Amino acid sequence: MSTVESPVETLAGTRPLTTIDGDCSALARGAAILGTGGGGDPYIGRLLAEAAVRAHGPVPVVQVEDLPDDAVVLNVAMIGAPTVMVEKTPSAGQFAEAVRSLAAHLGVTPTHIACIEVGGVNSTSPIVAAAELGLPLVDGDAMGRAFPEVQMVLPTLAGVRATPMALADEKGNSVVFDTVDNRWAERLARTATVEMGCSAITANYAMSGAQVRDSYVRGSLSLCVRLGEALVDARAANEDPVDAVASVLGGRVVFTGKVTDVERKTVTGFARGTAHLTGSGSDTGREALLRFQNEHLLVEVAGSVRTTAPDLIVTLDADTGEPITTEGLRFGARVRIVTAPADPRWHTPAGLALAGPRYFGYDTPAVRHDGTVSEGEHA
Repeated sequence: MSTVESPVETLAGTRPLTTIDGDCSALARGAAILGTGGGGDPYIGRLLAEAAVRAHGPVPVVQVEDLPDDAVVLNVAMIGAPTVMVEKTPSAGQFAEAVRSLAAHLGVTPTHIACIEVGGVNSTSPIVAAAELGLPLVDGDAMGRAFPEVQMVLPTLAGVRATPMALADEKGNSVVFDTVDNRWAERLARTATVEMGCSAITANYAMSGAQVRDSYVRGSLSLCVRLGEALVDARAANEDPVDAVASVLGGRVVFTGKVTDVERKTVTGFARGTAHLTGSGSDTGREALLRFQNEHLLVEVAGSVRTTAPDLIVTLDADTGEPITTEGLRFGARVRIVTAPADPRWHTPAGLALAGPRYFGYDTPAVRHDGTVSEGEHA
C-alpha cells in the first residue's frame, strides 16, 4: 500500500490511500474488523486481490471528493452466505463479468469501481474487478461497516436505486435484475444467489460521482489500512491490540470471555445464529450472547442489551486482537467484544427503519455503542 504525506486526512489520524500495489494484509485485516463479523472471509479476499494486482498491475485509488460529477461508478461485491464462501471461491474473471453485464445492460462505460460495504471480502473483491478492468477504485463505501441485505446502504436513504444489478456465478451464468425498489432487489437477488450455490458476484448501485459524494462514507479503505496497521503495531510494541483497535474506532470493550456454544445454520442465503459466552477477568461470573445474520447484530451482557445494529459489534481474539468472523466463531475461543459508533446517518429514523434491530426481528430499541438508546428512536 502507498500513501501520501498530506495535511488533508480522510478521517482523524488516517492518511488517504493513493495506490493498491501489492500487500493487502493490513487492508484485509482492517476490513474484517469493520465487517462486524460478516462480509466474507478476509483471507480469501486478500489472496484474490493480491493475485489480481500481480496479474494486472497496481490499482489507483481515488478519494470520494475528487470524483467528477459525471463519473460512472459501479459497485462490486460478493453476495451470499459467508459460510459458503469459505469453501466456494469465485472463478477467474467472475468479478469483471458482473461489471461487464451491468455496463452492457445500462449502455455505459464505467469509470470507477467502488465497495458497497467496507467489510471482509467485500473490501477486497472490488480490487479484483478494478485490476481486471484497469479502472480506479473509490476510497469509500456505502455503509461504513457490513450489513447482510442489498438495500441496507446509505444510498438507499438518498433515493439511489440498487438496480439494474447483475449477478454472475462461477459456472458462467449471469443475470440482470431491474426491480421496483431496493427491497425487491434483495429478495430477487437472494433467491437467485441460492440457486447459484449460495454465493455469487454482484455489480449494482450504478451511480454518478455526484451521487457518490452525497451518500458515501469517505476514506473507508484508508481506515481499513489504519486499523490493520494499528493492530500489528500494537502487538510489535507489546501493547494491547484490542485496545488499539477500540481506540481507532472510537469504541470500547464491552465483554471478555470464552465461547461456550455456537448455533449456526445457513437459511435463505444467510448465515444465521447465536453465540454464547462465559466471562473471564473483570467479566468473571457474567455471560454474554451474540446474535448474528452474517454480521453481529446484537450483544447482550448479563441479560441486558449492550449494543445493537446499526452500531458496530466486533469480536476479536483476546490475545492477538485478530478479528473473528461469524463463521469463524468456535467453541473455546477466547474473545473480547468491541462496540463502536456507526455513521450518524444510520441513527436517523429512516436509517433505523432500514437496518435497526427491529427490522431484524429483535424486540428492542436501537442501543448505541455507549449503551444509550439511539436518538433516532425519539425523532
